[in-house]
Amino acid sequence: MQFKLVPEPPESLDFVADAQRAVPLVPGSEDDCCARMLDRTDLSSRDQARTWLTFLRALGLAEEGSSGFTRTRQDPESEFLQERFREHVFGVPAVLEILAKAEEPLSAEEVFEEFRDEVPTWEHHKNPNSWEEIWGERVAYLLEWSALLGLAERVGAKYAPGGDDEEYVSG
Repeated sequence: MQFKLVPEPPESLDFVADAQRAVPLVPGSEDDCCARMLDRTDLSSRDQARTWLTFLRALGLAEEGSSGFTRTRQDPESEFLQERFREHVFGVPAVLEILAKAEEPLSAEEVFEEFRDEVPTWEHHKNPNSWEEIWGERVAYLLEWSALLGLAERVGAKYAPGGDDEEYVSG
């Protein structure tokens, strides 16, 4: 399963651990989990908390069961997060492949231009006047997360493949 929601990347991966700790070990409703995240992190809206809850599920740090959401006992270690990010966040493999095939570092806008055909058609119909803006921001977030996780490298305002990702793309 792949997830589309990607929060704005934090300054460091420490925030990922903080957000994970905000998810209860005992199952809780989405509303309860979002309230805990708002209380225990510097997130400022329920929408942000809901996006983080979904993203934590993608990263394998939270799960949804029949009784609600719970924190997993998985530590947010870099290698684990890289693997889960690649495999469970929609668009990541395509973005990393675009970077790998480029002859020079690319801006987020340049990556989006290469990525735009990956955006599902129904997304165009869902937001006909804003899908490009929504997905342009999402691609920028994917790039920033890729850099934060070591899968890409920031080169000024542009991005290049990270050392950890070259084997993944070519293999």
